[in-house]
Amino acid sequence: MKFSHWILTFCLLLAISCATENDKVPAGVVNIPNTASGNAETGQLPVLTFDKLEHDFGKVIQGEIVTYSFKFKNTGKSDLVIANISAACGCTASEYPKRPVKPGEEEKVEVIFNSSGKQGFQNKTLTIAANTQPGTTELTVKAMVIIPEKE
Repeated sequence: MKFSHWILTFCLLLAISCATENDKVPAGVVNIPNTASGNAETGQLPVLTFDKLEHDFGKVIQGEIVTYSFKFKNTGKSDLVIANISAACGCTASEYPKRPVKPGEEEKVEVIFNSSGKQGFQNKTLTIAANTQPGTTELTVKAMVIIPEKE
């Protein structure tokens, strides 16, 4: 019994140590100056400024795939790094810049909503993790999915 416990522990350690560079969060995202007192020096951080945080696709026929580009600008004083964008469900995906966004530079986050299997009002949230303060920003897309009439 003890021998199998050691083998299991060894295999677990081996699996954890095999992480590649692509599995790691960029160092710039981890280094966010924040303190328990809330008195952090944030004047030099990047700032993720969107034109708008919500988009309504309106009526969408079930099965349609629709996209929208949320435009943003880094209005801060250092490079902006988006580490990840997570969606509330598998029907929503995103594309975003994988390289640092320089201060003053404009970019976009493209959101793709697949209405297959959906019906009625849909409200989907995407969470952006970046080296900003606060460390997350939420985008929302909405749609009214209607079922097409059969002939």
